[in-house]
Amino acid sequence: MTTKAREQQSFGENPVDVRETDHYTDEYVKGFVDKWDELIDWDSRAKSEGTFFIDKLRELGVKKVLDVAAGTGFHSVRLLEAGFEVVSADGSPQMLYKAFENARRRGHVLRTVQADWRWLNRDVHGEYDAIICLGNSFTHLFAEHDRRKALAEFYAMLKHDGVLMLDQRNYDGILDNGYDSKHQYYYCGDNVSVAPVHVDEGLARFRYQFPDESEYFLNMFPLRKDYTRKLMKDVGFQQIDTFGDFQQTYKDQDPDFYIHVASKAYQEED
Repeated sequence: MTTKAREQQSFGENPVDVRETDHYTDEYVKGFVDKWDELIDWDSRAKSEGTFFIDKLRELGVKKVLDVAAGTGFHSVRLLEAGFEVVSADGSPQMLYKAFENARRRGHVLRTVQADWRWLNRDVHGEYDAIICLGNSFTHLFAEHDRRKALAEFYAMLKHDGVLMLDQRNYDGILDNGYDSKHQYYYCGDNVSVAPVHVDEGLARFRYQFPDESEYFLNMFPLRKDYTRKLMKDVGFQQIDTFGDFQQTYKDQDPDFYIHVASKAYQEED
């Protein structure tokens, strides 16, 4: 494949027919990855989410973290700077390269590994106090058996009292009421437009437009909140707390994003 080809996305003649888990590697082309930090804006995102993840992990006594959707390294670097031991994984080699360079410019050396969540134990070694899967990344899995397999792999890599932190867009709101975003969390870049161009129960196709008039697309599965929680319960997580835009109390239609904090620790019935 030529460099030019790697910089162009390809969805075929009918983009809304693309509903395959493995296609995400073709979506994160070099041109899109190079603009990813422009999209999320590290400083603005750090301000919007505050120390939510750092505080939760410290509260749970976490020391060793596996970031399974490292992207360009935002959360991996933040956790490193907060004193956690971090291993950074991603399915996209372009993202991992960018993450490593971002960390190096900030004086850190990331421990990176390219990994497919469905075979995480094959590609990544060790047990972890916590696994984080952030940035709406879990929605790249289109088949239910892929989602169950990935969650089972996360569960297996956690220590007996480990915790999984997984986030997602509020797809319930998008599916039931249409798209409306405060543009305050996650994608905080100025003059960057993010909006769906097609939504049904099996596909949310988002367009990302940048100030230089370039545009890219991601095809994602629109996970409903309670469905995600049920999958976590099914693979064995004992307690699941769900936050809306980092708040414990919220109205279901209000949050742009949900964050699920799922504990593996065994809980005896009353």
